[in-house]
Amino acid sequence: MSKKYALLGESLKHTMSPPIHKRLFELKGREFSYEIIELKADELEANRDRLLSLTGMNITIPHKTGIIPYCDRLDKSAKRYNSVNCIDNKDGIHTGFNTDCDGFLKTIEAMGTGFSGDVLLIGCGGVGRMMAIEAALEGAALTIAVLQSDMGLALQVTKEIKAMKADAQVEIVLNTEIPADKHYSLLMNATPVGMFPKVDGCPVPDRVIEQSDAVFDVIYNPRKTVLIKKAEALGKKASGGMAMLVYQAVSAHEIWDGDRYDEADITALIHDMEDLVESSDR
Repeated sequence: MSKKYALLGESLKHTMSPPIHKRLFELKGREFSYEIIELKADELEANRDRLLSLTGMNITIPHKTGIIPYCDRLDKSAKRYNSVNCIDNKDGIHTGFNTDCDGFLKTIEAMGTGFSGDVLLIGCGGVGRMMAIEAALEGAALTIAVLQSDMGLALQVTKEIKAMKADAQVEIVLNTEIPADKHYSLLMNATPVGMFPKVDGCPVPDRVIEQSDAVFDVIYNPRKTVLIKKAEALGKKASGGMAMLVYQAVSAHEIWDGDRYDEADITALIHDMEDLVESSDR
């Protein structure tokens, strides 16, 4: 029997979710439909029955918080961030999850690196907040580099981290004052610097890249930002944001159907989606 799934958001013209999920369903031979549902925040309630009739749902901006009252239960990931981006409907019981953190952690693991030692995060708004918390909980000695205007965000996320892990090591610096002599096991960019169409930007000076063993950039368009290109030129392990997008989708399928995927299939899917983004910008 065909199951019904959807992506819920407000403006979804450039979403990559449908082709990613289509491939994941097809890899397991599942019958499915996957639609895009665009609603404003004040339209959720009028569409409640339609949304709750779905077998599963992905949720994106601006509904990750607004959808919470529609859940019967929240997974610990959703509770941690007060944010739901995946709902599983089993026998009319709707459980909310946050698979963004799964996607992030799996991407870092797939890179063959981790959070031991000193980790540098550029930016901490939105997805950066999640990255900061997950890295700290995984044991990183975390340095968060921000603009002066984002200092309040950095202080708030540090407070949240300390409430979850009292002995967490977190330092905040201005991104013009990143220590010149510090070595990082992992450098992560959570800012839009270098994103299409302004693809010439790089969020850190070359010396910071040189001082880092591995680099993760949350941006997936372009497939290789200036930051990633510079890291690869220096022989560093590096990954762009498409991997995280695919891995969080994989996590949704694990939740919905218990499906497991070969790493070779996931790697091929990441590359194909990067090709798709690249071709759409030409």
